[in-house]
Amino acid sequence: MSNNKVNIITTALVLGLLTSSCNTQKQVRMQNPEFPIFSYEGHRGARGLYPENSIGAMKTAIDLPKVTTLEMDCHITKDKKVVVYHDDYLNPKFVTYKNGTELKGKDIKGTIYNYTWKELGNFDLGLKGNIDFPEQKKSATPIALLKDLIKESEAYAKEKKRAPMFYNIETKSNEGKDHEWHPAPQEFSDLILEIVIEQGIAPRTVIQSFDKRTIQYINKNYPQIKTSYLIGAKNSKSIKELVADLGFTPFIISPHYSIANATFIKQAHDLGIKIVPWTVNSKKEITELEALKVDGIISDYPNLF
Repeated sequence: MSNNKVNIITTALVLGLLTSSCNTQKQVRMQNPEFPIFSYEGHRGARGLYPENSIGAMKTAIDLPKVTTLEMDCHITKDKKVVVYHDDYLNPKFVTYKNGTELKGKDIKGTIYNYTWKELGNFDLGLKGNIDFPEQKKSATPIALLKDLIKESEAYAKEKKRAPMFYNIETKSNEGKDHEWHPAPQEFSDLILEIVIEQGIAPRTVIQSFDKRTIQYINKNYPQIKTSYLIGAKNSKSIKELVADLGFTPFIISPHYSIANATFIKQAHDLGIKIVPWTVNSKKEITELEALKVDGIISDYPNLF
C-alpha cells in the first residue's frame, strides 16, 4: 500500500474521531464508547459451539448476553483480500472442500497466502466438525471476508437489540515469514485497518498480535487504535520487560491464562495496562481469573460467562 493511501486512511480516522467529538455528548459516547469494564470475549467467535472465525460463530457469540467482544484472526490472500481465518494453512483437521470431501494434493496444508479469495471459496470450515470441540455445530461454513463478517455482525447485533460489539482482531503474522505466509507487517496492518475504518468500528477495535512488529507499526501510524500484545505460556519476562521490548505501552497485554497470576496482573495495572487472558475454557478457571481482577477473558465457550 502506498504512503499516500496510508495517509488518506489515517486522516479519515483522525477526522472521524474529531467530528464525533464535536457532536452532542450522547453522540460522542456512541462514536467513542468506553471499553467494556470487563471484556467478555468469544474466541474465534465461539469456537467451542460453532465453526471458528465464521459469521455464524460471531452471531452465536452475540446471542450470549454477557459477550461484549468478538475475537478473531485475519490472514491476507494472494489478491490482497482480508479473510477471517486462524492458521497459516488449510487445516485438514476441520477444513474440507465445500462438498464435504477431504482435502487432497497441494490443498493439504495449502498456505492461505497462496490462494486468491475466489479460490478459497472452494473450501468449507464446518461440515467435518472439529474433533477437539465435540459440542461444535456441524454446518456448511465458508471462509469469510473481514468486511462481510463485520457488516453481518453489526447488523445482527442491531437486530438483536444488543449494544454494538467490540472487536479484537489478530494479525496472523510471523517474523521471518514475510512474503511467504503473509505480506510485510506494514501492508498487513494497513489492509486490516482500511476495512476497520471504512466499516466505522475503529473506536471499538483492538488489534492484537504475537508479532510485535504489527502493533509497533500501528502504534506509530494509527495511534488512535488500541493495541494488545499477545504473550505465550512460556513467557518469563516481567510486564516492564515486555513493555521495554515492545517500545511503547500497549492498551492490553493478553497472556496465556496460565501465567496470569496476581503479580503479573498487578505489574500491568500499575502501568495502566489491562490484562485479558486467553483461552480460558472452564468455569472454574474463569471464576479464579475474575477473582484476580483481570480486565477480560477470551474463551472458546462464551456460554460459560
